[in-house]
Amino acid sequence: MPYTRTVRIDMPHSEAIEVVRKAFADQGFGVITEIDMSATLEAKIGAQMEPYVILGACNPQLAHRAVQVDSSIGALLPCNVVVRTEGGETIVDALDPAVMSQMSDDPALGEVAEEAGRRIDAALQTLRDQSA
Repeated sequence: MPYTRTVRIDMPHSEAIEVVRKAFADQGFGVITEIDMSATLEAKIGAQMEPYVILGACNPQLAHRAVQVDSSIGALLPCNVVVRTEGGETIVDALDPAVMSQMSDDPALGEVAEEAGRRIDAALQTLRDQSA
C-alpha cells in the first residue's frame, strides 16, 4: 500500500519549498519543523545526495482531535511533507493520513484522517495547478 500522496512540480527545489509551505498553510497546516536531509547527511557522514527537505506540517485542530482519540498517535505527527529532487525533477511527497487511521480501530480517527487527506489533496492540487 502506498504511504504517500505525491505530485511532481515544474519549479526549482528552493522555490518549491516556499510554494509548498504556502499551499499547506492555505489548508490550515503550519510547518513546525524543517530538516534538510541532504545537508545533514553531508555534514554527518559525508554522503552526497540531491536536495531533500522534510517539512513537518501540522494542522493544530486536526492534531488535537487525533490525540484526543488516541494519545499515542502523536508518534505519527506531524504530517511529514518531503520536497526532493530526483533526476532534476522536483517531487513533493506527503504522508497519506490513512496510514494514521490504520493504526487504530476507532472510527473517529478515520474521520480525522479523511479530513486531513482532503486538505492535503487540496494543497497538492494547488501545487499541480501552479506547476502547469
